[in-house]
Amino acid sequence: MSKHTLTSRHLLRTASALALAAVLATAATTGAAPAASAASRTGESTAAQLARLALADVNAGAPGVIVRVDDGSGQVVRIARQSPWSRDDHTLTAADRFRMGSNTKTMVATVVLQLVAEHRVRLTDPVARWLPGLVPGGQAITVRMLLDHTSGLFNYVNDPDVLKAFTGQDTRTWTPRQLVAAAVRHDPLFAPGTRYSYSNTNYILLGMLVEKASGRSLADLVQERIARPLHLKDTYLTTGSWQPGSSHLAHGYEPDAAHLAPLLPPGTPAGTAFAGPERAGGHVDTTWINPSTEWAAGGIVSSADDWARFDSALLSGRLLPPAQLKEMLTTVAEEPGNPNRYGLGIEQVVTPCGTVWGHDGQVPGYSSVDYTDATGRRTASVYTSTIFGLALPRTAAANQALVDAAVCAMLDKPAPPTLPAP
Repeated sequence: MSKHTLTSRHLLRTASALALAAVLATAATTGAAPAASAASRTGESTAAQLARLALADVNAGAPGVIVRVDDGSGQVVRIARQSPWSRDDHTLTAADRFRMGSNTKTMVATVVLQLVAEHRVRLTDPVARWLPGLVPGGQAITVRMLLDHTSGLFNYVNDPDVLKAFTGQDTRTWTPRQLVAAAVRHDPLFAPGTRYSYSNTNYILLGMLVEKASGRSLADLVQERIARPLHLKDTYLTTGSWQPGSSHLAHGYEPDAAHLAPLLPPGTPAGTAFAGPERAGGHVDTTWINPSTEWAAGGIVSSADDWARFDSALLSGRLLPPAQLKEMLTTVAEEPGNPNRYGLGIEQVVTPCGTVWGHDGQVPGYSSVDYTDATGRRTASVYTSTIFGLALPRTAAANQALVDAAVCAMLDKPAPPTLPAP
């Protein structure tokens, strides 16, 4: 969940804080982030290039990858590749459901802005108006600050007790109110509205807020306002523990305790490890970790086809009126030196082939990247069934090459050539 402290940018942008920091650092040091531009230089088709890079990603250590690219021409590329050892758990297909992590925030923000358009919520409303007494200083934190991560609230996933539940070491079910309580045990990071800092706490509060304003559960709001109108058959918000055997859910994996320890950033609590059945090559199966610590910050399950339909509908203006879509795409600067900018539940991302819109997400065993162009006509998704497995240098480089190639293919541009590793 957050890319700076224990959690890297999202694990839910947390485990990813752990992992994404390592992944980003690895990509920078290897110089191998840009993908090979073989399609334009050798006559290799886009589908063949992406299939080759997906297989290279798996051969480099990713347990499995799903790729979907639509360049607006009507020909959609769908690819799934997985490691041989993972096939006993599940045969991966491009149509599989996937835990979306912090991509959830884009859907939650869409529901919030729909309520804004209906004059039921205002972006200037203080948190204390809807959730009195829940957040110290809540009179100074507005709905907009929650949406664009300028509230200054501590990221609850970095609380040691929540982290144990997030990684599956603690199996109890957490309520949204308990997650907020864990966050506000810690001092705010800065005065509201003065800076940006990614915090999953913001979206737990937004989930509670829309339930209060609408009188409906967040899970029902996602179905009624987004999934059913768009005919998203694989999309839903998890509200409790997973049930093994859930239909068409891809399996997720993380390194076991011994292999994970060297990948964790300084400051990670001692004993941090993912719970799950042991698998080959030092992995554990994290598929059935209790998702109650995620909810409005990262609890959506979806598929690449469903998410592309959602992104297309959102950016093309089918889910929000023009005024609210404009608000969503109004951005703030992220961390110093980061060229990306954050809107209201959506990110403006600079890639080797151009600027795109979307989000990424990480929950135990699942990393997802979903992008679209400014019109919603072109979409790209890359889903990988691990977070910390991507912190290994060779795997990080191969995965980033695949992501870059997918985005460039989406924009119908040749990806820059892969730079040699030093």
